[in-house]
Amino acid sequence: MKKTLAAILGATILSAPMAMADDWPSRPLTMVIGFNPGGSTDIQGRVLANVMEEFLGQPVNVVNQPGGGSAVAFTRLKNTEPDGYTFLFGGTTALTFTPIITPVEYEIDDFEYLAAVALGQNAIVTSAEQPFSTFDEIIAHGKENPMTYAQQTPLDEAIIRAIAEEEELDLAIVPTGGGGGMAPLVLGREVDFAYSGGTHAQYTPTGEMLVAAFMSAERSPFYPDVPTLMELGYDYSIEDYRTIIVPTGVPEEVKERLIAAAEFASTHQSFIDITEGNTFFPVVMIGQEEMEANVRRIRTATEEVMAD
Repeated sequence: MKKTLAAILGATILSAPMAMADDWPSRPLTMVIGFNPGGSTDIQGRVLANVMEEFLGQPVNVVNQPGGGSAVAFTRLKNTEPDGYTFLFGGTTALTFTPIITPVEYEIDDFEYLAAVALGQNAIVTSAEQPFSTFDEIIAHGKENPMTYAQQTPLDEAIIRAIAEEEELDLAIVPTGGGGGMAPLVLGREVDFAYSGGTHAQYTPTGEMLVAAFMSAERSPFYPDVPTLMELGYDYSIEDYRTIIVPTGVPEEVKERLIAAAEFASTHQSFIDITEGNTFFPVVMIGQEEMEANVRRIRTATEEVMAD
């Protein structure tokens, strides 16, 4: 039977997205990480890249782009071609908080939030060799002595500055480019305490580093005896997700491939081992619809708090 030209064209058009999805990717991908090598985002991201490479059949190269608590990396991502070949892996506070307090070259709608694969673990840590171990003891020490704090993001810095002002502490802030820069400062007692987004998990099992409190809304399942700031009477918390993020405009079929790769990773033993066993982050799989809503909900709530 002869096919009409319209039927042939129709079949071609209908099969094109499926063919593109099957063929994509046809070249290496780039995963952008907004912190220096050696921190928890970098550790998780490199294993995630290997697992995604296994699923996608193309290399996934990791590029570290530190600065501004990932603001530099998000600026880079915004200016990339929306073809899915460049994506970011990291937390969301550079979107839900940073633009509220400092000028940046991007906004929430510049990106799409394809999948979260781990829940953020935001801790306040100190060296086991310090004369304090709990957050209450840090505050008590700070009332009598000048103190130093190593930050990683604008949000953790803002929270600690607010607490220091409330408690009338003489506090100096030391910027770092991520957990890889924070750890030697804490372990060498060059700072008194610090923010850790997960790097502490490499040092708490050995007893070198202690978690004094969590900035997350709930206690960590890996440190059930450590209280949150909210439990200690400070009305601050960080809700964060380690997420795969692309610039707005990536074709639907390409996003579906990346989401499928994320789902594959969330059940892959090597990613679970590094994320839960090494960095002590709960592994999850939260899809795009829920993550789009989460990012906007947290941003709105943060704006309301900052306006008060």
